[in-house]
Amino acid sequence: MTGLPQGSLGLLEHEVAVRLLASSELARLAYVAGDGTPRVMPMMFHWTGEELVMSTFAGAGKIAALRARPAVAVTIDAAGPPPEVLLLRGDAEVTDVEGIVPEYVLAHRRYYGPEQGAANVAAVDHPGTRMARIALRPSWVGVLDFTTRVPGPLRAAASGARS
Repeated sequence: MTGLPQGSLGLLEHEVAVRLLASSELARLAYVAGDGTPRVMPMMFHWTGEELVMSTFAGAGKIAALRARPAVAVTIDAAGPPPEVLLLRGDAEVTDVEGIVPEYVLAHRRYYGPEQGAANVAAVDHPGTRMARIALRPSWVGVLDFTTRVPGPLRAAASGARS
């Protein structure tokens, strides 16, 4: 896996990517807001094996912004040492859902455990609840583990090369 270039979808199988996609680290969703300025929103997520799914409640400002400009970047990272970083890019697809997004339930279970996760979901699952499912099928993947995969300038510095 270390030989794959940044951007390769094959990096989703890298041990760092697999570990972070199964973790309880937050995904940080970067998008362009309706006023044209950048935003980064920390969000719980669920990885389906093909899509990174995040959820929000109806009426959230990011819904219209993502529909208008679906290109997003996501990072999921662990501080380390050494730090581990999964970078994803692609277009987000937003789907309105009556009730609770199924992956929202799965995310709460992973982040909080079965009992607390179920309690968290029950607290917001009422008649009339509406959510949006935000799904990203990555079109670009990057992995940094700062051991075998480091950013270009650091790799050059470590090997003594000049930039």
